[in-house]
Amino acid sequence: MWVHTKESQEKVSPLQALQYLKEGNKRFLNNLKINRNLLTQVNQTSDGQYPFATILSCIDSRTSAELIFDQGLGDIFSIRIAGNILNNDILGSMELACNIANSKIVVVLGHTKCGAVISACNNIRTGHLTGLLNKIKPAIDKEVTTRVDRTGHNHSFVTKVSIINIHLIINLIREKSVILNKLEKEGRILIVGGLYDIDSGEVTFYD
Repeated sequence: MWVHTKESQEKVSPLQALQYLKEGNKRFLNNLKINRNLLTQVNQTSDGQYPFATILSCIDSRTSAELIFDQGLGDIFSIRIAGNILNNDILGSMELACNIANSKIVVVLGHTKCGAVISACNNIRTGHLTGLLNKIKPAIDKEVTTRVDRTGHNHSFVTKVSIINIHLIINLIREKSVILNKLEKEGRILIVGGLYDIDSGEVTFYD
């Protein structure tokens, strides 16, 4: 399997980048992974990288973006942090990926049964984790349809909070990064959300 070059990356439109990810997830669901020689890809990417996508996902061990979207070495910039939350360093990484390295899409990828979201719903407070979980609290506050059992034990509540969190992060990216906002308005990138289902392996995308 070939790797992206500068020329092939430039030809990828933001919508094509999204389609590549959708097709990759479909292969993953059907256990039809592209046959890749990873050592060959190591050699092919040794002089440079031209990823077509940037994915912000959780550190959860079940949510590797490369596997979920059936991508190889040099295909995606993978940013991982518990709860797929946002901070200035992550924004800087996204700006590097899109404005400097020409990535065509930013995906905020949450997932069901997220430990960070569950911990935030349970109001866990311990060490440095407290500050991280506080970044998920706005999503909890905006989930107003659940009247009882607003805890991490309620799987439906957790999923709703996770989806809201994805949309809030997307809004924050547009609000806080003038660079990414401008690239999106110019049609040079897409910023989208996705929810990975831990039970099925399927990704649902959100505009």
